[in-house]
Amino acid sequence: MAVVSSHTLNGVDGTHAGGIAVSLRNLSSGEMLFDTAMDDGGRLVQDIAGNVIDPAAKYELVFATGAYWQARDIARSGAQIMDEVVVRFVMTDAAARYHIPVILSPNSYSIWWSGE
Repeated sequence: MAVVSSHTLNGVDGTHAGGIAVSLRNLSSGEMLFDTAMDDGGRLVQDIAGNVIDPAAKYELVFATGAYWQARDIARSGAQIMDEVVVRFVMTDAAARYHIPVILSPNSYSIWWSGE
């Protein structure tokens, strides 16, 4: 079994970015592996059965950040253009942990991978 996890952080004020809708799809087969939301602390932990992981496939992790930023009382220049953060990656080991933290701002983001 693999584990896909994340932690979303608000880069504007340094808080945890909770409640953001997030999904994972196998781009090769089109199969949706999960469609959920970050918890109130901006954390996600999802177990993925090893038999559904294709080491040759690409996966797409999508964070629906637009609604999160629209709900915040931040100064806007009228130019918020980002609605989603999309991370594409491979899961070459069906028993690994794929931890992908994200620091978010209304029009930018930073991600990294921590395999633990």
